[in-house]
Amino acid sequence: MSQRRSELLMPAGNLRKLKMAVLYGADAVYLGTPDMSLRTKSQFSLEDVIEGVEFCHAHGRRAYLTLNLFSHNKDIPKLAEYIETVRKVKPDGLIIADPGVFQYVRTHAPELPLHISTQANVCSWLSVKFWEDQGAELVVLAREVSYPELVEIREQCPDVKLEAFVHGAMCMTYSGRCLLSNFMAERGANQGNCANSCRWNYGVRMRLKDGTIQDLNINEDNADMFEFLLEEGCRPGEFMPIEEDGRGSYILNSRDLCIMPKLDEYLKIGVDSLKVEGRGKSEYYCAIVARAYRMAIDDYYEDPENWDPKPYMRELEAVGNRGYTLAFHEGRLTNYAHDYEHTASLAQWEYAGVVTDVTEDAFLVEVKNKLEAGEVLEFISPIARETVLLRMYEFEDYHKGGVKEVVHGSTKTTIRVPFALFDHEDLDDLKARFPALTVLRKEKALTDEQWKRIRFDKLTQGLEITGKENPKAYEKRRDALADAIAEDGRETRLKTNRVGTDGCCGKGCNGCLIFWQGDEYARAREVLLKRKQGEQLTRAEAAELKEVKPPRLVG
Repeated sequence: MSQRRSELLMPAGNLRKLKMAVLYGADAVYLGTPDMSLRTKSQFSLEDVIEGVEFCHAHGRRAYLTLNLFSHNKDIPKLAEYIETVRKVKPDGLIIADPGVFQYVRTHAPELPLHISTQANVCSWLSVKFWEDQGAELVVLAREVSYPELVEIREQCPDVKLEAFVHGAMCMTYSGRCLLSNFMAERGANQGNCANSCRWNYGVRMRLKDGTIQDLNINEDNADMFEFLLEEGCRPGEFMPIEEDGRGSYILNSRDLCIMPKLDEYLKIGVDSLKVEGRGKSEYYCAIVARAYRMAIDDYYEDPENWDPKPYMRELEAVGNRGYTLAFHEGRLTNYAHDYEHTASLAQWEYAGVVTDVTEDAFLVEVKNKLEAGEVLEFISPIARETVLLRMYEFEDYHKGGVKEVVHGSTKTTIRVPFALFDHEDLDDLKARFPALTVLRKEKALTDEQWKRIRFDKLTQGLEITGKENPKAYEKRRDALADAIAEDGRETRLKTNRVGTDGCCGKGCNGCLIFWQGDEYARAREVLLKRKQGEQLTRAEAAELKEVKPPRLVG
């Protein structure tokens, strides 16, 4: 096992999220102002940045500032003021993607430790060494780096810190190099203003030969009669030709990254920083995800031989997600990495409230979602692992007075939760375990469709982790979800391909994951590696060398 101890790096979209991340176990946080940090919705002013960094340092944690945009000419005049302000804060690292910006900071603020952003698309040890030679202290690896590649990078680059993403949303393009957002919404993804066009609902339309456009039911008898078009939900009448006819409405929708089932592998080789995505996510997300990974990391170092991801996965399931995937961990995406049926972020629990103050005789709780009489509130301690459940039958409005049976989250109501209700708890211990900024959660009522989505997500995650195929179970769960979507009166769509195609000619194209990762091309790779640089196999050689495997199920 490596002697390096991995840090947990959490996102912070505003000052309160930063404080929650720190209180719930982050070793470090990353943050930035909205103009130059790839998050135009960031709620940090420069004054907040200063306070946030000071808060981190006061708690013995690290703070990394983001300056990871790809600069245009208009951005250059801002650099001088930004750097002069930032260097006074003394951050523990400045995250940069643009080589020009990197060189500017090296020249004008050489004392600042520089980190290379995931936006730089670093996928090899050669690139890591390049940035190390330029003076980078840490390199954030692209999400497309597989675990075997990560092992080799660690071996080849022992003297530079490495950072890898372990949790959060995935980009359907190459580590954020996306033009779809620019094209669809005139919002630059690499300028921090991604519109998430890949998450939008696209409806399939057909154009008849007479030029009319209609909704049509597609079956085996008529599938060849039509031209297929996409229509984005907010752009009626704008039709985009496509070739696929069975991908459903969310054709670009990736599940969320979650490396927790394989986290021990990352800890074993000494990845210096384990990064969680989500500066735009809620403070509840920051708290619960930080807590889950904090427990997992600490337990691994305590007893690596008996480490088991299951309890921490249960905690992560309490946070809204699009279904979890290992993504590129094994090198090649499986059909389980995408969800063509549904795009909403979903969980069986939801944010109930946050403790804003602890008085002599009560918790003051800011309500975040609707509370009704009889609800069970779960207090999630940032200090202790054991949670506390409390069923409440009425809610006292702290500011306006009076008692209510229903409180709506949109009203920003603060309720008073008397300590007298906790009749099984020691009050001094209760106060210590649940300080200000403690989050509360509660069960969430879901539709039949949503329950089927959760069951489908659990199945696909299990199949991906184990590497096993269970076509009958997969089809049954997927079809049940599709039927539930239809029954709820939502727009129906074609089911996704059941078998799919190989998608690889076998000639050995550079960048073809199917060729370079697929077992069926093992012999072909051996032959190709002996060829001159740039020389590919012929189609005949590819066909001869390919080891025929059963068809892979494509969802």
